[in-house]
Amino acid sequence: MDGLVVSTHGGRQVDRSISALDALPDVLGAVAGRVPVLLDSGIRSGADVFTAVALGATAVLLGRPFAWGLALAGEDGVRQVVEDVVGEFDLTLGLTGHTAVDQLSPDILRRVG
Repeated sequence: MDGLVVSTHGGRQVDRSISALDALPDVLGAVAGRVPVLLDSGIRSGADVFTAVALGATAVLLGRPFAWGLALAGEDGVRQVVEDVVGEFDLTLGLTGHTAVDQLSPDILRRVG
């Protein structure tokens, strides 16, 4: 296998199911760096990307935001969504005192609740 996607497609239909983000650390532990791990569920903003990457995701997939941009403005809408998410990620990176993706780790996150 060349990679793994952590997703809960359909999982939102099951009461008390684990979220993809909550499953991510265990999946990363089981994979142990052998393949890239992408997160595909609940990514709506650059801050969501920041959290997923800090937890160890190699990358994220944009589902709904991509579709929303496409529905609103076609190719230009998709381009705008991607630019906005990347911009939000860059802003979040800077506002948290980081200058590079490789500075992110689970240690920089604080779980609330």
